[in-house]
Amino acid sequence: MMAPMSKKALGAAVAGGAAAIGLVAWWIAHAAAPYPGVSGGELPPAEPARFVGGPACAKCHPQEEARWRGSHHELAMQVADATTVLGDFGGRRFTYHGVTSTFYRKNDRFLVRTDGPDGALHEYEIAYTFGVYPLQQYLIAFPGGRYQALTICWDTRPLKEGGQRWFHLHPEEEILPSDILHWTGPYQNWNFMCAECHSTNVRKGYQLATDTYQTTWSEINVSCEACHGPGSAHLDWAEAVRAGRRKKDDPRNGLVVRLKEPVPATWEFDLSRGIAKRSRPRVSHTEVETCARCHSRRSVVSAEYVFGQPLLDTHRPALLEDALYHADGQIKDEVYEYGSFLQSKMFRAGVTCSDCHDPHSLKIPVSPDAVCARCHREETFNTPSHHFHRPGSGGASCVACHMAPRRYMVVDPRRDHSFRVPRPDLSLRIGTPNACNQCHQDRSSAWAAQVAARWWRRGSPSPPHYGEALHAGRAGLPGAERLLAGLAGDAGQPGIARATAVALLEGYPGAATEGADEQALRDPDPLVRMAALGPADGLPPDVRLRTVAPLLNDPLRTVRIDAARQLVLVPREGLSPQQGKALEAALAEYRAAQLATADRAEAHLNLGTLDLEMGELAQAEQEYLTALRLNPRFPPIYANLADLYRRQGRDLEGERSLRRGLAAAPTDPGLHQALGLWFVRQKRLPEALVFLARAAELGPDQPHFGYVYAVALQSAGQVDRALEVLRKIHRVHPRDSEVLLALVTMSRDRGSISEAIGYAKELAGLSPQDPRLRRLLAQLESERR
Repeated sequence: MMAPMSKKALGAAVAGGAAAIGLVAWWIAHAAAPYPGVSGGELPPAEPARFVGGPACAKCHPQEEARWRGSHHELAMQVADATTVLGDFGGRRFTYHGVTSTFYRKNDRFLVRTDGPDGALHEYEIAYTFGVYPLQQYLIAFPGGRYQALTICWDTRPLKEGGQRWFHLHPEEEILPSDILHWTGPYQNWNFMCAECHSTNVRKGYQLATDTYQTTWSEINVSCEACHGPGSAHLDWAEAVRAGRRKKDDPRNGLVVRLKEPVPATWEFDLSRGIAKRSRPRVSHTEVETCARCHSRRSVVSAEYVFGQPLLDTHRPALLEDALYHADGQIKDEVYEYGSFLQSKMFRAGVTCSDCHDPHSLKIPVSPDAVCARCHREETFNTPSHHFHRPGSGGASCVACHMAPRRYMVVDPRRDHSFRVPRPDLSLRIGTPNACNQCHQDRSSAWAAQVAARWWRRGSPSPPHYGEALHAGRAGLPGAERLLAGLAGDAGQPGIARATAVALLEGYPGAATEGADEQALRDPDPLVRMAALGPADGLPPDVRLRTVAPLLNDPLRTVRIDAARQLVLVPREGLSPQQGKALEAALAEYRAAQLATADRAEAHLNLGTLDLEMGELAQAEQEYLTALRLNPRFPPIYANLADLYRRQGRDLEGERSLRRGLAAAPTDPGLHQALGLWFVRQKRLPEALVFLARAAELGPDQPHFGYVYAVALQSAGQVDRALEVLRKIHRVHPRDSEVLLALVTMSRDRGSISEAIGYAKELAGLSPQDPRLRRLLAQLESERR
């Protein structure tokens, strides 16, 4: 079901989009693959297999088909009719921020009268139902082959649980038709946002020239071949077995992908620990990655999904990003299960999805706690000496403590699949939630931490947690680069946490972090390699060439294309002939990856930026104009187009681009700053200050806007005002090194050496190992003497 994106999460996702480098991936529905190498599950048939449909499978697999009936997969999407529509279309009305929508029927048609893209009320027919429990969404056909998901949903829960009502997915936010989160906008478009995971063998069929879709599928819902791949070769094998032309134990069986490992394993109890252990290590992650295609936050990097290949070959998984996860990896935004599961000890022990869930009914075979007991002895864990709660109470439940739920889409509680130990002590140190206080909401985290320490620690110190390093990196705390580098290189930690640490190193340039990034570029974990390519643009060109060029031949597409982007600006003469060919091939893959999402303006922004860096200015302009055609309300496009015009000496066109952008997005701080800098280049400083001040006002959570405004004030001779602006930013963002350095410089220039030394000490405290900051402090001390 399509989870809504909040304005806050959306802002975090597209922040920095105007920068000329970096992939814009706001659409990620992702997670990660934290282990080396290829999953080993692919068994390609001699000829390409075709999709044959679930009924053909059911002839030989009636039990599996019976369990699938009625599952969320079977009911993922259905034609709207009297048997599938669960909402009340009997003339019911629902009012949202002054807009009253009416749901009604005309004969066999289900209709809604609601606000359209122009803000006026229109009649729309429901074409398809989307999902079934605990809510049902509805798809409406629009011109150009588009289907849009209505954000007024039907609560399918029983009345006694608060259900049987209409509700809006953004109850606290007024989503106007001009907002990209409106149900008629790009973020509620089924063809791009939903179709791949709610139907089988989806072909988006997007036509860029006409901005239209011809989307097709083999089956409207998630059927057998959505997981097992096209089945024609398997049917041929089965027929050959029946005819005696082939042995039944043929290891190939005509399957496109094997979800089971070649050699089965069992789970055996280690009585000393009370926990079951796999009889042999897991050698294939094919099943987990097959589920991850849809049960993850990720973006698409290949138009063709290849069954059995690793996730990173077709999708870009999300890391533990601030907008998606709490610092310790607990779920925040809707991230589905995969990114959480990768953090768990269960995953590292070899547990896979079907160890707990029936892969056809999707249900767990017994109660949640009974599922846990299959690998965790009740005599050891289901006792007051472990959970310290009354037996049978909520606090004695395994999942209550180790899989704390979070509610999404207003009515849908989803459990955190990281299977974590409750850590109220982390709540005290880094502000993350914990399962104890989720139940005991009337008590403090300090109380919970004391009780937990008495129960489980018994005087022992709390074990370190990777969340502390990630929190330090996010907040810019002193010593953050050391903690991040340590986590990045710790192979005993979850790969997704290590990769996140590597990605955060981009904000901490320096010799120590360069070494950590170089090591990460050689890491056996592909997720870590992928993450390391972000900070790599801070490496010296010769080091970048030496460390990044080998990744042009990485086995995984996501790593290859990121490596290519990092080498675009490196002089080609530094590449060997083989590396040059590999770079061209990887850049072609990068372009193809963007065109896989050609219906999104962000893809053309990325392509235009690549063309700009390669000197193809005319092509860059065309890509930017295409992006504007697809989404005229996306601010970074206007800024990048203006920068292109500046390079061509077309400054007046650049100004017009920025002003058009401000007309479309009047509260975007990046556009105000860009226009302010345009006036700076025109030596029209008073006008520049107006726009730079407005940028700082609109973007208080991004200190760089205020920093640029302060520098402009200094240039205008208003040093005292500049210092006032910087001090105000510093109070809110005390660990921003850019602001601190400006405070040091401006304070020294106006003769306030003692004040400059104070700021320099704060700056040096952020990076104690940086010799440049030690030299700066020593120089200031000598000036004071």
